[in-house]
Amino acid sequence: MVRPLTSEPHTLPVPLRPAEHAESVLISAILDGTHPAGSDLPAERVLATSIGVTRPTLREALKKLERDGWISIQHGKPTRVADVFEEGGLNILGSLVRHPGALPPGFVEKLLEVRLAMAPAYTALAVARAPRDLASFLGGAPSLTDEPEAFAAFDWRLHLRLTKLSGNFVFRLILNGFQGFYEELARLYFAPEAARMESRNYYEELSATCLAAAPQAAEQLTRRVMARSLDLWKSSGGREVRA
Repeated sequence: MVRPLTSEPHTLPVPLRPAEHAESVLISAILDGTHPAGSDLPAERVLATSIGVTRPTLREALKKLERDGWISIQHGKPTRVADVFEEGGLNILGSLVRHPGALPPGFVEKLLEVRLAMAPAYTALAVARAPRDLASFLGGAPSLTDEPEAFAAFDWRLHLRLTKLSGNFVFRLILNGFQGFYEELARLYFAPEAARMESRNYYEELSATCLAAAPQAAEQLTRRVMARSLDLWKSSGGREVRA
């Protein structure tokens, strides 16, 4: 298995370490129902053989999965598969977005609902704390080429900037969990011309709230636009991202 690198267009894929390979195989098996929540994993010897790794390598992967909330290891008992959507933490997000083919139904819609809940708050904080910095960044929006890829990359950088300028690092930690997946989703969202036009208007209006130093207006604007984004996604049929 290989992990693609997206930062350099001509970089060769980097092979996964054996423990990373074992972790990825097990996560896929949990997500696709091979090892459903509440079930017990096979014995280490059987599991290591089926994956094609040594038992020490498997134990390394299992410790990582336990730390992230995928499984529960108890001495003298079988390893139990956890219900990650009830017991998992922020680290689960990063694992989920690396396995887009096994995402649960409606995952993207739930992600957009979370953005609707968070983005107005961190945008208002950013405009209140650093309006000039944000306005300077938004100054690059008018020069965006009319392509989904360009909008996806810019929108990701914008939300990274907003969370940083908000002064609340928890917003940034949550957003970081979707790195890579966010742009993949955004390319689908920005495929229709109407979505790109709406975002051009949003960037322009958000810049105006910066120049006016009006965080409340920025919050209201962002809430309206994020709600509209969710509606547009639903009206498109809720196209899920696939591997």
